[in-house]
Amino acid sequence: MLFLVSPKGLDELLWLGHTVPKLMNISYDIEQFTLTLRREMSHYGAELGNEVQQKLRNYYALLSQWNTRLHLVAPCSGEEFARRHALESLLMVSRLPDKARIADVGSGGGLPIIPCLLTRSDLAATLIESSQKKAVFLQEAVNRLEIGDRATIIARRFEDTPPPEVHFISSRALEHFTRELGSLIDWSPKGSTLLLYGGNALRDRLEKLGAQFTEDLIPQSEKRFLFVVTRP
Repeated sequence: MLFLVSPKGLDELLWLGHTVPKLMNISYDIEQFTLTLRREMSHYGAELGNEVQQKLRNYYALLSQWNTRLHLVAPCSGEEFARRHALESLLMVSRLPDKARIADVGSGGGLPIIPCLLTRSDLAATLIESSQKKAVFLQEAVNRLEIGDRATIIARRFEDTPPPEVHFISSRALEHFTRELGSLIDWSPKGSTLLLYGGNALRDRLEKLGAQFTEDLIPQSEKRFLFVVTRP
């Protein structure tokens, strides 16, 4: 079962498969997601055309469908997902040069990398996810969203995977993030840049490891940051 928002408007939904429960709630969440994207994208330094907004709506709809079974993200409204997940993910886009190659570690539901791939057609990524079930979702998502030619899914722990030939590493929801941070930095290719989402605990761990990093406060937040870490 898959539902996609019609590009003609939120009142026209294309439904594939069986009847979806709570149709009104779902369509309302999609509407709120879209309105929040349009209203707040400038706060996050994003300029999203109608086509990109459509792609992000489709991603949100697909993830919502799978989320009840796999718990890909914590339950939230369409408005919160737009702000906390989609737009926050796009903060790292400005850090990526043309034709950048990224390894996204602990991809889970595809955040932050899938919104970035949907926004920038020049990007390519390797998505590393240790959960087999979540890796199945990721493969389904990149195929349905027509970015499969630019996204490789690896269903293993990053420690068990040779680091790909990339210059950027991203991570937003790596399990036991602070505990595994040292291993993640050591695993990353020399000279690469790590783009890590986290809070004060992550900063404390970076300082303890003696890492070289800068930080950007995430808009509409007081305790969440995008850390930009240089791998020696």
